[in-house]
Amino acid sequence: MANILRGRLKDPDVPASHKDPANWPPFMREEWGSDEGRAGAARHRAAMCAGLSKAREAIDEFKPDLVVIWGDDQYENFKEDIVPPFCVMAYDDMNIQPWAHASESAMFSESHEDEWGGGKPNVWKEKRDHSILVRGHRRAAKFLTEQLLEREFDVAYAYQPLHHAGLPHAFLNSILYLDYDRRGFPYPVVPFQVNCYGRSVISYRGFISRLADRGRELDPPSPSPKRIFKLGAEVARIFRDSPYRVALVASSSWSHAFLNDQTYRMQPDLALDRKMYEALTRSDWDVWTNTKLETLERSGEHELLNWYALAGAMNELGRRCTWSDFVATYVFNSSKVTAIFAPE
Repeated sequence: MANILRGRLKDPDVPASHKDPANWPPFMREEWGSDEGRAGAARHRAAMCAGLSKAREAIDEFKPDLVVIWGDDQYENFKEDIVPPFCVMAYDDMNIQPWAHASESAMFSESHEDEWGGGKPNVWKEKRDHSILVRGHRRAAKFLTEQLLEREFDVAYAYQPLHHAGLPHAFLNSILYLDYDRRGFPYPVVPFQVNCYGRSVISYRGFISRLADRGRELDPPSPSPKRIFKLGAEVARIFRDSPYRVALVASSSWSHAFLNDQTYRMQPDLALDRKMYEALTRSDWDVWTNTKLETLERSGEHELLNWYALAGAMNELGRRCTWSDFVATYVFNSSKVTAIFAPE
């Protein structure tokens, strides 16, 4: 992810003063080090994986019938023909090749094609043709969709992918990282798309651009934070009264440097990250619901909207955060948060 920062250092529209490490926060200089982030990346990954390991332990202990994952779509499955505000993906079991389509959904370098036999380089050294089974739960997904529509939440649904083979990376990465040691992820998954990228999903294809591109015509916005919070609460009520034992997961990291114009897209907004994290740890959801969409967009917090659904669900169920961890970064694009709301 330090490649994003390297790209900013080459962007002629970023002021020289912001490119000078002497003007960076001390922690950012420490992460960058003398090797442009290589050692810092290993520390960042280890801290992130420690949190995800605890999350996986919590899921295993809970033994859910299915896992609902709220995640975004960055111009992967939904493109110019349709961008729903919400979509329940009522998929059956899928054999997915995580690295075969990585160029369509994540940072990718063609220079590694020969070295890796095609596909995207990855920490597991899995090749392009490597596949994993992702179990679906169409019946539960249809049940959830029907209940939401009857309760006047106008969600879309889908039985098969549209433009992207497999799952968009917000969902697939959650599964890959929750199974970091490759024991398998046996739980059926219901991906629940939230249009987090809103104004940037088509205009910027949900991805990185140069500062000179800021004049692009934007798209309509994402659903409001309050609406997503209410949606999460409704999902919690539906499953609370259902026969299903469900784990609710919010995908994604928090403020993204490449979306934060306040720092010339050089740094994420750690101040807002910490404010929202501290509110989460004490279940102060007023801080969350009083934060406007424009504030989140200005700080590159687009993907935090997935967490708004989880926050609404936990508030509805009266669940408090029982464990959490905040892995801060300036260099690796976005801070990583893991939080567990264990059942009583």
